[in-house]
Amino acid sequence: MAKICLCLTGKTLSQDVALLETYRKYVDLVELRVDCLEADERLLIRRFPPMVDLPVILTIRREQDGGQFIGGEGSRISLLSKALAFADADRRHNFAYVDIEEYLNVPGLEEAARTFGTRIIRSYHNIEGVDDNLVERLQSLRHIGDELVKVAVMPHSLEDVVRLFNVGRETMDMDKILLGMGNFGIPTRILAEHLGSQISYTTVQGDPDLPAAAPGQLDPKVLAELYRFRDITHKTRIFGITGFPLIATFSPPFFNTLFNLEHTDAVYVPFPTDDIRSFIALANALGMIGASVTVPHKESILPYLTQTSPEVRSIGACNTLVSSAEGWLGFNTDAPGFSDTLLSFIGKKTLKGTRLTIIGAGGAARAVLAEVHRLHGKALVLNRNVLRARDVAAPYRAAWGPLDNQGIGLMDKYGDIIIQTTSAGMEGHAAADPLALYTFSGKEVVMDLIYKPERTACLQRAEAAGCRVLNGYAMLIRQAQLQYHYFMGREFPQHLMSRMHF
Repeated sequence: MAKICLCLTGKTLSQDVALLETYRKYVDLVELRVDCLEADERLLIRRFPPMVDLPVILTIRREQDGGQFIGGEGSRISLLSKALAFADADRRHNFAYVDIEEYLNVPGLEEAARTFGTRIIRSYHNIEGVDDNLVERLQSLRHIGDELVKVAVMPHSLEDVVRLFNVGRETMDMDKILLGMGNFGIPTRILAEHLGSQISYTTVQGDPDLPAAAPGQLDPKVLAELYRFRDITHKTRIFGITGFPLIATFSPPFFNTLFNLEHTDAVYVPFPTDDIRSFIALANALGMIGASVTVPHKESILPYLTQTSPEVRSIGACNTLVSSAEGWLGFNTDAPGFSDTLLSFIGKKTLKGTRLTIIGAGGAARAVLAEVHRLHGKALVLNRNVLRARDVAAPYRAAWGPLDNQGIGLMDKYGDIIIQTTSAGMEGHAAADPLALYTFSGKEVVMDLIYKPERTACLQRAEAAGCRVLNGYAMLIRQAQLQYHYFMGREFPQHLMSRMHF
């Protein structure tokens, strides 16, 4: 069973002990990053194992390997030796592991470790990319049979992550730690069990005074509680979400909280990728049950689907995948999620007699327009790329135009409701306002499908003008509930919503 390790990167031993006490119940062992300690504190590291009463990994990582140590190799080896050479006969008070890079060959150091029951982690780090020969690399790392070998690499695409899972399967019988760093590597940290990896490293998040131990590490509480890391086995059903850059997504908290409440042996994992083909390859390799699809893949996923729902065929966009014996089935829950939410907000059952403007021409805009048409509303589609606006509007005989002064002028006839479907205004780009050229009268109903931030720049202007405004959160909840129905083959348990805090 894979274990959770908290990387301690404080400046002092007391700070590291305090960090551990905050997160103790979420972790199984800790890594003391000596390279992050102040110079005087490094001389006291021998005292650390008895202070924490948990297995401790001793690590002094060089700057070129992603660490903070900038001294010479002699001083680094001296620190490691002093930490091990005066070990206690009571092995519970010693370092449980010492991380020694593959190139560091110091027989006396290794002998001292073994004499006092400290297991060697023989490690290799590539902070630039993913090597082609990782199976051979893992095999060559093991100097003596009782060593635990570790390979940490930097994937730059989900295709690299596919390779890591393939390597994990090929070396399943090997005692190892195998992980991908960075944003693309997050699935390898959550699904360590599926790589045959014995340890998943975590770090405290959100403290500017603590240096990051390694890029892509999750918060220990998030890994232990949200993803229920300790409960993941090869029988655990895997669901996920794919998109790019997928930096912030609501879906993992929603589905994992729900799985926990209903005691379902399942986990929902983010899989960032700019290449949908790689996601399909990994989903097949992992035996995934279902997945959510977000920007920019709602249309590019279509060629990989064996069957599609009428909504997907009509809209030309898919946001929900379900695995079947025949292949991947595609559904669209954006459309009913949008219409259910909007109709509830305006207190109507149809859009008959209503004129709407839709900003954007992506998969979400297609879903919105399909529902507007079904509900007998009249729509105008505006987009910076006017040809895409035309292509989205044409199947429904909607009006279309460019997102400029000319197009804004058309909104006078389609201003009852305005639906903003683009990513402009998301967190990280909060100042962006795709309707900056439009002056709100205060009579419009304005819906922005973005839910973070709660009020985009566009919604702030609309609300200040007196408009009734709605962000995308309620729609997000509704479409996720519909996704659950497709994923699990049963109705969403509405009685659990009051207990879902995320």
